Amino acid sequence: MDVVRKKEMIAELRRQVVAMEGLGPAKADAATAMVPAAIAAAFPQHSFPTGVTHEFISLSPAAAAAASGFMAGLLAGLMRAGGCCLWISSRRQIFPPALRLFGVEPHRVVFVDLQRERDVLWAVEEALKCSALAAVVGELQELSFTASRRLQLAVERSRVTGFLHRYQPRRENTLACVSRWKVTPVASVAVGGLPGVGFPRWQVQLVRVRNGRPGSWVVEWGRDGFRIAPTPVIQRPVEVPEQAVRYG
Repeated sequence: MDVVRKKEMIAELRRQVVAMEGLGPAKADAATAMVPAAIAAAFPQHSFPTGVTHEFISLSPAAAAAASGFMAGLLAGLMRAGGCCLWISSRRQIFPPALRLFGVEPHRVVFVDLQRERDVLWAVEEALKCSALAAVVGELQELSFTASRRLQLAVERSRVTGFLHRYQPRRENTLACVSRWKVTPVASVAVGGLPGVGFPRWQVQLVRVRNGRPGSWVVEWGRDGFRIAPTPVIQRPVEVPEQAVRYG
């Protein structure tokens, strides 16, 4: 058996293993390029996985707002080709018109507000079974591995992408989700030295990823979507000659 044939067999085996673990081929649409290449490279096949569940953990109100903004940017890519999103929660905090900042039209997001978390979990599971949706966001605090496995099985059939946002969970237990993220706010940088604030920035930490490489990046949302934030130029103080200080 020649070397080329061996490489082809190994590549095919890898594709089969990835598919068995719920990481099927990414959808061939704009969603696969909705994150910077540096982040996409952390995943198998070097593309952001769609048709799976992703977990976000927030430990403070500021982190929860940052995670919601980052998820909104991801939704913009998933909904670019059409479809709607269900946003299910028992304590919704997001301001729907603000979604326009991230390229998401609020009228294409159906908000489902429930009183009990167990009802949220049921609604999320049923929504993830609906292949007509582009994505589902579920905001809940606690989630067991068994429940997360049911959600993952649902998306493996429907190919709907699910975002599970857990706010201040009692423990960060293992779930069946493909990835775990933590997003925190970072001070923006004014554009062109103009007064005011710049584009939204976050410290995006990929804590866990199945068959991938965890990492951390400072990400900025700009006019063309996500990008790795440029490193600010540090202005060094001008050194004044000692004579100038003495006789100036």
